[in-house]
Amino acid sequence: MDAMKGQKWLVVVIIVVALLSAVLLVAKSDGFSPSAGGGERVVVIYLQGSIGEGSGGYSFAQGITPRYVEQQLKRASEDSTIKAVVLRVNSPGGSVAASQQIAGYVKEFSKPLVISMGDMAASGGYYISSPARGIVAQPGTLTGSIGVISTVMDPEGLYEKLGIKTEVIKSGRHKDMLSRQLTPEERELMQTLSDEIYEQFISDVSAGRNLDKEKVRDLATGQVYTGSQALELGLVDRLGGIEEAVEWAGEMAGIESPKKYEFPAPSFWEQISGLGLKVAALVDKLATPPEIQILNYLQQSFNPGPKLVVE
Repeated sequence: MDAMKGQKWLVVVIIVVALLSAVLLVAKSDGFSPSAGGGERVVVIYLQGSIGEGSGGYSFAQGITPRYVEQQLKRASEDSTIKAVVLRVNSPGGSVAASQQIAGYVKEFSKPLVISMGDMAASGGYYISSPARGIVAQPGTLTGSIGVISTVMDPEGLYEKLGIKTEVIKSGRHKDMLSRQLTPEERELMQTLSDEIYEQFISDVSAGRNLDKEKVRDLATGQVYTGSQALELGLVDRLGGIEEAVEWAGEMAGIESPKKYEFPAPSFWEQISGLGLKVAALVDKLATPPEIQILNYLQQSFNPGPKLVVE
């Protein structure tokens, strides 16, 4: 047993050393890619993956988080040479609250901000795009999908097969409603939550795109549209790629020949912070017996609490 524990910690040490070496290589620079020659610039910020809270969106993390978007927009706001921003969005959606928070940052950003849609900017991906001053999509971009979905799993059959018995002690009659089959009343409660968030989605798209609310409601069937269809429906403004979005953002900022500039990877200390979170999670996992890992997985998978997503 002691030998196995020693091997696990040796693996942890090797991984930590390897990751630190990678970070130190990045740290040789000042955290910025080569300048686009100075002058007035349009910065491109890439937002890739599902939308959620996460640990901050550092290079060791995955997806789009409010914290990451806030940090990048703050950098753009404080840099006097950056006159406009293009957000390159490629996302199928994700967390409702995180999407709403990011949409708020986009709406409140003071400099011209244009969205450039990649392969997909659907549901939550469209939510965070809708308040921008302009949206550019490729003809084949998949976007729209305005709607809300929640999947509730009933783990009772699986628990029975695995021989897991549970006893529930609760205060509040609905406290355990996502750990078993829903009653008709509880299903109605979940539908009410979904409908409320759906109305928020419609209202925010209506305001962000300056579209009649009932028109948005007609489009909000959860259907996915191509970029060409979205243009005809008023969900996007132009067809094109990143270069077209940069040119348009430059025009909004009054720049005759805008210089494209891409924000690089996070700074050394940001990467160290993100690395610490990853290593801590790895150590915790290696120190946890397999049986407990399985039970933790089941608990997270089948009893997550109310979870509605825009994807």
